Amino acid sequence: MDMRGLSPAPVTAFTRDGEVDHKANAKLAKWLVSMEGVKSLVILGHAGEGTFLTEEERLALIRTYVEAVDGAVPIIAGITGEGTRVAAEEARKCKAAGATGALVYPNHGWLRFGFQKGAPQDRYKAIWQESGLQCILFQYPDATKASYDLDTQLAIATQEGVVATKNGVRNMKRWYVEIPELKKANPKLQVLSCHDEWLLPTMFDVDGLLVGYGNIAPELLIDLIKAGKAQDYPEARKVFERLLPVTRAVYHRGSHMEGTVALKLGLVHRGILDHATIREPLKNLGEKAEAEIFAAFDAAGIGRVDQLLAAE
Repeated sequence: MDMRGLSPAPVTAFTRDGEVDHKANAKLAKWLVSMEGVKSLVILGHAGEGTFLTEEERLALIRTYVEAVDGAVPIIAGITGEGTRVAAEEARKCKAAGATGALVYPNHGWLRFGFQKGAPQDRYKAIWQESGLQCILFQYPDATKASYDLDTQLAIATQEGVVATKNGVRNMKRWYVEIPELKKANPKLQVLSCHDEWLLPTMFDVDGLLVGYGNIAPELLIDLIKAGKAQDYPEARKVFERLLPVTRAVYHRGSHMEGTVALKLGLVHRGILDHATIREPLKNLGEKAEAEIFAAFDAAGIGRVDQLLAAE
């Protein structure tokens, strides 16, 4: 997979009564892939409420996305099963449904208790061998016990089937040491930042972005990537500053999980979704937060998609 650009992690659209809305999800997919610079769509992750869907719903959503993009970009599925065998079986089913890649989440028990040496790389190996899905190494924040040490990252990054790393370590001391080592060990490894709430410091070391942020402002994030690759700090800073009101309204919140709700509200404001229905345990943010998010888009000059299309 060529992920050297923007890989949005789309939300999952629901009907007002809480069922997966395949028509609305297809609309979102088609809009995102219509933009040059979008390289893949990564579904069934945190932004997509993937762990809140049944297996049947997840596989049906993959099929909807594959049909909607019609080969324009690969569809990458979040693999979240706890046990290694369970995750490998999940990946096999995702491949059968049409997925090309796997964003491999850590076993979530590791978030609290940590992981045993060798267990993460075995997880990736089993998923690759069982499914053939191209794998993305997912580096969690430094504040969690599921954040892999450098030796573990190097072991995974040099395994067969691993093509990229989604790095969200959120510790720039580690970033500046570990990213060069990963590239040295595997020069073909594609480095993708997922620091939604503060992207600018990572923009000059990456091949692309894999972010939920890609739902709501893909045009500007594509510009940010271009500026980063050109090592054009003034231009990157200009894009960053324009996005900052939206960044604050969506991601500078009490919980990162609130960002998923905010993303849906952003898509409503842009005219892609008709409403921001979510699933428990997510909670609505309330009218005040909704007004703040809408105002942030106005401040950033990010308009409705139908208005932009009409202007063109």
